[in-house]
Amino acid sequence: MSTALYPAPSSPAAPAVLVTGGGVRLGAAICTAFAQAGWHVVCQYRQSGAAALALCEQLRAQGHQATPLDGDLTTDAGRDALMDAARAVAGPLRCLVNNASAFEPDTGATFDADLARRQLEVNLIAPLALGRRLAADWPAADNEAAHGSACVLHVLDQKVYNLNPDYFSYTLTKLALERAVSLQAQALAPQVRVCGVAPGLMFLSGPQSPENFERASRVNLLRRPIDPADVARTCLFLASTAGLTGTTLCVDNGQHLVPLARDVMFAVDSGHPPLMP
Repeated sequence: MSTALYPAPSSPAAPAVLVTGGGVRLGAAICTAFAQAGWHVVCQYRQSGAAALALCEQLRAQGHQATPLDGDLTTDAGRDALMDAARAVAGPLRCLVNNASAFEPDTGATFDADLARRQLEVNLIAPLALGRRLAADWPAADNEAAHGSACVLHVLDQKVYNLNPDYFSYTLTKLALERAVSLQAQALAPQVRVCGVAPGLMFLSGPQSPENFERASRVNLLRRPIDPADVARTCLFLASTAGLTGTTLCVDNGQHLVPLARDVMFAVDSGHPPLMP
């Protein structure tokens, strides 16, 4: 986990945020929003190294602070090493955005314990373990007046409010993480706040075709695709608003209010597309 090309920031006062899965898709949008707001962004990646390095180079060329870190979220040792490295390059983390997720198709009828465990490790155990470590590393509550509170943000999915049986194990892990928002907020108070953000469909997913995505991305109350920048700005808002904890914001154009018997990518191809213009 070398950081030789990315020395510690010259301005130690810059708040630091760790974004897991930060190199691509929503993670890249979140990294960009925080960097442009003056945060030192630590961009964790595992399989998207080239994209993460390119994103951080671009942000640094614009005068922002951004550090890519290769980190394993699937083991205790990997998570601890990631947090150690993030602290070494950016100082105590003021915010952790648990954006990385494992998303593999299954159903209740095809449930596979090994597949479920892999998703559970990344989607639930890693966010909770990293949040615990952030709380342990943050200055004690009696220093709150000087340091303020830190914040853990869990990226969820509108599916937790609009259940269907597709992506069965993935959905279960996100349901557990959604419940953990309030529980972890209670457990880590007062020095750490915990919030969630629940996006809708923003990118091509799984076996989806571009044509399917074009239709599915408009199956929401506002009949238009969800802008990842809106989700990123919401994460920044949650991280910057000291009075928010134990709550989740849905940023999905109202997708969670459109009941579907199947995942939206399957529903629009079923012959009965809902809410299509």
